[in-house]
Formats: sequence, structure tokens, C-alpha cells
Amino acid sequence: MTIDAHQHFWHYNAKDYAWIDESMKAIQRDFLPADLEPLLNKNGIDGCVLVQVNQSEQENIDFLKFADLYSFIKGVVGWIDIRADNLPERLKFFSQFQKLKGFRHIVQGEPVGFMQQESFIDGLKKLVSFGYTYDILIYPKQLKDALHIVRECPDNKFVIDHIAKPDIKNKEISRWSNYMKEIARHEQVYCKVSGMVTEADWYNWKKEDFYIYLDTVLECFGTNRLMYGSDWPVCLVAGAYEDQLSIVQSYFEKLTQTEKDKIFGENAVRFYGIH
Repeated sequence: MTIDAHQHFWHYNAKDYAWIDESMKAIQRDFLPADLEPLLNKNGIDGCVLVQVNQSEQENIDFLKFADLYSFIKGVVGWIDIRADNLPERLKFFSQFQKLKGFRHIVQGEPVGFMQQESFIDGLKKLVSFGYTYDILIYPKQLKDALHIVRECPDNKFVIDHIAKPDIKNKEISRWSNYMKEIARHEQVYCKVSGMVTEADWYNWKKEDFYIYLDTVLECFGTNRLMYGSDWPVCLVAGAYEDQLSIVQSYFEKLTQTEKDKIFGENAVRFYGIH
């Protein structure tokens, strides 16, 4: 099964999607399952993992309804208040939905140190008994916090979204790569090869701009813990679906078919428990 392990849907409005500013006009509109399905079909992709956009339990419900209607949506990563006192009750409620695989918080929008809060770490540990994964969405300045939580939560299944958003545009790599190497020592952590074009020069990037970063994650995580994701439709500000896909396809062309099958599907199936 070939899987796009990271994509989004939304009914656009300026209030709830204020982060989509004027520089991102290309995505100031609705993006729904009927828009993605032909792209997946065209590119030989069997299914996807739908990932949260807003920090709202109602969005979880909306996304799970999409997943019921469209069989190509193989899993949903939702949002839940990890620090809430009623977290166990909310997790029990969501456990009735088979396609809900895990949770995410927009940590990239939080101050450095957010993930080191005791209430956050305690909440993460509560995900384990329900079998839920956790997507880590951060900037490089928060990698120290990410390293802290993976050390504190050895039983959790984590995945780093968008290779932790290194500053590809300005070719910054050393601090990012040092932390990624340390994080990857923890076998419960995977990494999504996704969201890279938006960290590059949107209008002038070349495939080769990404290769040094891909060298690092391949070396650190190996072919058993990397998974492909498009970050569609956010990627559209810097390139079409096919453009972002061609970067990773070109780079991983040197691998065996078995290794490519892992990165482009099998690892996501295993990590998220996709059926």
C-alpha cells in the first residue's frame, strides 16, 4: 500500500485560518477530499493520513466523517488538549473511532519549553494505553524540547513532522542535524519526509537544495523509520503535488524497491496501524 502520510482539508475562512496570509493566496480556498482523490490516483497513491489543522475536537469529528465517506483516508491524526484534567475521559470517547490513529498540537506556535511542561509529558504518557501516536510539529529551535519528551516517554510512538522544518532557504543545517541525530537514537521516533518545499525559497528552489537534509534523515532514521507525506495543500504555495513528490522520488531512486516501499507506505502503515 502506497501512503501519503501527511495531508490536510479545510473549509477556508479568514478567522480560523489566519496563518494563511496574503503571501499564501494560492491556498485561501476550500480543500476537500474530492480535490485530493484525483491527485492520489494520478500518482499511484492508495491512501492518505489526514492531519489536524485547527486545535478543535470538532475538527476531529469532521475529519472522521470524511474518513467514513472516503475509503482512501486511511487514518486521522486529530487534536486533543494533552494537558487537560479530563484527558482520560476524552481519550476513552475517541477510542470508539477506528480511523483515529493519534494526535498533534501546533507546538511550532508555542514558546520554547512548552513540551517540557509536566502536564504535557503526563498527557503524552496517557496516550500509550489507548495505542495513540503523537505527531511532533516544531521548528528547529524546539528540537531540544523534542529530545526531552522522547527521553521522558520511551513507550510513546512519535513522528517528527516535516523533518522538523529546517531553514532550507538559508541553508542552515548543523544545529538541526545534531539534534536530529540525537532524537533518532530513540527507536520509537519516526520522521516524515514532508513539508520541505515551504521551508525553501518558494519560487526558486531546486531538487538539489533538499538533498543534504535528506542525507541527514536517511542516515539518522534509516529506511525503516522514514515516511513520505505531501503536506498538501500547504505545499501548493511552493509547488504542485507532483513537484514535491518528485523531490523525494528522485532522491530515493538510489534505494532498493524494498526500501522505497517502506518509505512510501509500509512504515506509515506500521506506525499508524493502518488496515
